[in-house]
Amino acid sequence: MNFIKKNWQGMLLCLVIAIPSSMIGKCFPIIGGPVIAIIGGMVIALFLKDRSRFESGIKFTSKNILQYAVILLGFGLNFSVILETGKQSFPIIIATITTSLVIAFILHKTMHIPSNISTLIGVGSSICGGSAIAATAPVINADDGEVAQAISVIFFFNVLAAILFPVLGTWLGFSTTSGGAFGIFAGTAINDTSSVTAAASTWDSMYNLGSATLDKAVTVKLTRTLAIIPIVFSLAFIRAKKEKTTNENKFSLKKIFPFFIIYFVIASIITTIAANFGVPAVVFTPFKELSKFFIVLAMVAIGLNTDILKLIKSGGKPIIMGFCCWIGITAVSLVMQHMLGIW
Repeated sequence: MNFIKKNWQGMLLCLVIAIPSSMIGKCFPIIGGPVIAIIGGMVIALFLKDRSRFESGIKFTSKNILQYAVILLGFGLNFSVILETGKQSFPIIIATITTSLVIAFILHKTMHIPSNISTLIGVGSSICGGSAIAATAPVINADDGEVAQAISVIFFFNVLAAILFPVLGTWLGFSTTSGGAFGIFAGTAINDTSSVTAAASTWDSMYNLGSATLDKAVTVKLTRTLAIIPIVFSLAFIRAKKEKTTNENKFSLKKIFPFFIIYFVIASIITTIAANFGVPAVVFTPFKELSKFFIVLAMVAIGLNTDILKLIKSGGKPIIMGFCCWIGITAVSLVMQHMLGIW
């Protein structure tokens, strides 16, 4: 009862903004609900005179609901299907993820971009955009402003990719009778699911391929999502090592260990076992939809906690980092496909 009394106003505010944001996002998938939500939250924050009664609920939504979203995301992953149909793209995925993380690390050192921002942009670019940022943020203790900035950078290059990649694919001579090559390209070089879907669907429409490209791209994208697991655990242990070195008395692995990723894996295992016993995938659709809505809900809270003016002023270097990661991933994806004889 005390929890409800303490948090209901802030959570209700987030919900009121999240519902229309989610609906608008479905109408404009190239932008997506999370981006609309974070912008909506930042705009509403400008008009909030007294934030005190909303503060606790907003904080709970931005931290806890975000983790619940990642857990529910696991119900969209069937390990058997991913390993069977995604193995062709494994070398490309590993190469693109490595490229993005290395570029982010180098620019972090050379351009003195804050560590958390660099990590979020590097991980978001290399794995799966908002979902990867959602999984990483609590582990590295990123604040809402840093999450908002990373999401904004990822969004910008997502939109560019969704618009430009079908044209680029045609110019490069991807097969127009099969969606395999472009599907792998979209799935490995575009980070957010909404933009992967938009680009792949455009290719299918351009060349009357039904949903062949979309099916391939989404499977590759889900395969990339699995990289969340080792990345988050690695970041947790890096942070644990730093905290143990700087403050041995107050160090607690339990406080920073990403238990929600364990639940994410359990959810994926449940989905895989159920599918092997003949349970239709549609059974897990509500969990996946709820995961998407929880991400939108959390992005509203993050937007409400973000100073939009400060975000604009400090956005130059992160945008350069996002651009370099995007170009690097795109180039490596194309080179790897060419080397493997896919394109």
